[in-house]
Amino acid sequence: MGSQSSPPTLEFLKEEIPVKQQPLLLSQNIKTGLVLVDLVNGFCTVGSGHLAPKEEDEGVSKMVEESVKLAKKFADNNWPIFAFLDSHHPDIPEPPYPPHCLVGSDEAKLVPDLLWLENDPNATLRSKECIDGFIGSYEKDGSNVFVDWVKSNQIKQVLVCGICTDVCVLDFTCSILSARNRGFLSPLENVIVASQACSTYDLPLHVAKASKDLVSHPQALMHHVGLYIAWGRGAQIASEVSFE
Repeated sequence: MGSQSSPPTLEFLKEEIPVKQQPLLLSQNIKTGLVLVDLVNGFCTVGSGHLAPKEEDEGVSKMVEESVKLAKKFADNNWPIFAFLDSHHPDIPEPPYPPHCLVGSDEAKLVPDLLWLENDPNATLRSKECIDGFIGSYEKDGSNVFVDWVKSNQIKQVLVCGICTDVCVLDFTCSILSARNRGFLSPLENVIVASQACSTYDLPLHVAKASKDLVSHPQALMHHVGLYIAWGRGAQIASEVSFE
């Protein structure tokens, strides 16, 4: 994942809090929807904003590559795709994060390899002004765009990928698991996180120590922690995804 964390630390963490992962085979027999979380320039494209990678990041690049592959396969199969785009108004901050992905900016746009989703008939795009895409799907009248998407497409399982594993991906995953458990997302049954198509940001300890405003965030460790918490809440974790 490109983290500055020492391998022994990561291996120790994986031993202490292991994440059960297994390959996922998708077929026409189970209606599956793909959810892309925040594959926007402001989080994924080098130099595109306060929260974008400062230099080429192997973990983020692999996440984008894997997510694009999945999106193309879903589109080829005419399967439904739901893409969240982080998007904020300048006068509505999102502490503790600095201004990012402002409405109308390049930061709030899909990464170049996914711009085709804007014209794909299978894709639903949703700008969100908060970390949790499920909450960000609510309209003023109380309706929820994501809930409507699940019901109108009769989706039995969702495959979630994107950034950040331990922030927006995790919050969205936990929310829809709770909504499913309460019966608000029928006919949804399975919530699956694609581990190879997720990533998070890297902020090494030595960098954080140089600033009183920063908190360390080792990429590989926090990616694992995000997957562990999602799994603990009831999500399945897919080590790889293939298609019949």
